[in-house]
Parts: sequence; structure tokens; C-alpha cells
Amino acid sequence: MATNPQTRRTAAENWFDSRGLPYFVDSTRATVRTRLGHRRLVVLGGVAAVFAAVAGGATAYWNDDLSVAVLAAMLASVVPLVAYALRALYAGPVARWAVGRTFSSLGLLLPLVTRALPLLLLFVTFLFINTEVWQVASSLDDGVLWVAVLLFALVAVAFLLVRLPEELDRVDDGMTGEGLIAACAGTPLAEDAVECAARYDDAVLIARAQVSGLAKANLVLVLLISQALQVLLLSVAMFLFFVVFGCVAINAEVVTAWLGTPPHPFLDAVPALTHELVRVSTFLAAFSGLYFTVYAVSDETYRTQFFGSLMKQLHRSVGVRTVYRCLADG
Repeated sequence: MATNPQTRRTAAENWFDSRGLPYFVDSTRATVRTRLGHRRLVVLGGVAAVFAAVAGGATAYWNDDLSVAVLAAMLASVVPLVAYALRALYAGPVARWAVGRTFSSLGLLLPLVTRALPLLLLFVTFLFINTEVWQVASSLDDGVLWVAVLLFALVAVAFLLVRLPEELDRVDDGMTGEGLIAACAGTPLAEDAVECAARYDDAVLIARAQVSGLAKANLVLVLLISQALQVLLLSVAMFLFFVVFGCVAINAEVVTAWLGTPPHPFLDAVPALTHELVRVSTFLAAFSGLYFTVYAVSDETYRTQFFGSLMKQLHRSVGVRTVYRCLADG
């Protein structure tokens, strides 16, 4: 070959970074494992608690709304965690990949809406014209509303973290010699894959392909981000639908009859757009996102359609990682 093994390993490492998989790199994974030590995590937790206390206390001092203070504390506690992840845990490649994935996911909006939106509309529209839903959502303060939205998001993430590792079992299984060569085609280690497949039998290759520890966490994170972006796109579509539908179909007299008080305009230029309508639309859009999350990982047809291309990419990444490990053995 024209290049030495170390040069090809470096090319593979750059290839991993470009796909949001920095923990597939041996040196990065070793450094991160050290920086996730118990003592450092305790210090990081303490710093996050200080940020939360300061932000929550300051917000409570300037604003009497306790829910806003709680929301500010929750958001502030994330700041040091994100900063540490980006700087010390090499999350930069994941963040860059996520930004690129966000723009590329816009192309999924139309097929996503045409497949998932009708099912959600049948289920959620009845809630939208329900008096009790309007009474509950419109009575929420802004802080409480966004805490509820974050709660829906956390429940959805927790559900995904339980189910997504099951999807990974399909990625690293069946990495035989032929599968390895096919997975690495068009990658920096395509030629090395042929040598690796010839050197080891299928049982060894399948064992080497198994992903665990930080590398598996990296794959789960990639799946989580991809699914979260789809849920976000659908939730935004639902929010826009409810806002437009509410402006057209639900007038001020109906809202007054439901709530007992006249609605408050959100924009003076658009009288039909009220604070109550925005709150209800936000609440139901967040709930729709949670519902869609459960549906997305449970419906086999949806998983085949929308997970198919992503799973092929992950299968290729696992194949390149297998060859990368073979190069490390010389």
C-alpha cells in the first residue's frame, strides 16, 4: 500500500470525527475515561449545583415567579456540564456532526409529516378542542409551561435511552468477512478491510465488532441526536398546525366560554393569535413529541423507513472501527 498503517489509522480517526464518533479513537477514549473519574465528576456536580443556586436565587430575587426560578436553575446547571463535555470530553466532533445533521434532516420534514402527522392529528386534535386542556394549559405560568415541556423531553430521552441500545445489537452483529468488506467500501480503510477479512475468521471478526463502553455510548448518542431532531421537527410542525387551526377555527367567544375570561392577544396585528392559543399549542406540541417518540421506536415500518439509512451509516462505522482495531494489532 502507498501509505503506512499509522497514516491510515489517522485517516480513519479523522473519518470517525467527521461522523460524530470521537470515542471510536483509542487515544481519545482513554483520555475521556480518565476525565470521567469519580473525583472530577464530583467537582463538576458541585460546580453545576453552584451555577443552579446562583441563577435560581438571582431569578427568584428579581422575579416572584418560583417556576421561572426553577427553570433558570435547571438551565444554568447544564452550562458547566456542556462546557466540560465540549472542552474536556471531546464532544466538539459530536456537536459539529449534530449541526450538520440538523440541516440535512430538514429534507426529512416532508416524508416525516406525511407519514406521522395524520396519525398524530387524529389523536391530538380531539385534545385541542377539549375545554379542560385549554383550562389547564392556559392557566400555566410561562415558567411552569416550559418546565412541563422539559419534563416531556426528559421522559422521551429516557425512553430512547432504554430502547436505542437494542437497535445497536443489529449493527455489530453479523460482521463477517464479506460484511466487513462491504461496510468499509469507500472509506479510508477499504483496502485494509480485505486484508483483515482474510486474516481472521468470521467468529473473530464478529467478536471484534462488538461495541461496548464509551464507544457504545457514542453510538447511542448519535442515534439519540438523530431521533431527537426528527421529534423536534415534528413537534414544530404540530405547533404551527395548532396555531393556524386555532386562529381559523376557534374564535374569542369560544375561548371566553371555555376559560371564563377573554383571551389576551399575543400580537396586536393578529388578534386571533392569543397567549392562550400559544400556550395550548406549545403544550400539545410537546406532548405530541413524546407520543411520537414512543411510536417511532415501536412501529416496525417507521423504523425501517427512517432508521434504515442511519443504521447503514452506523454499520459502516462499526466496520471501519473493526479494521481500525486490526491495524492496531499490526
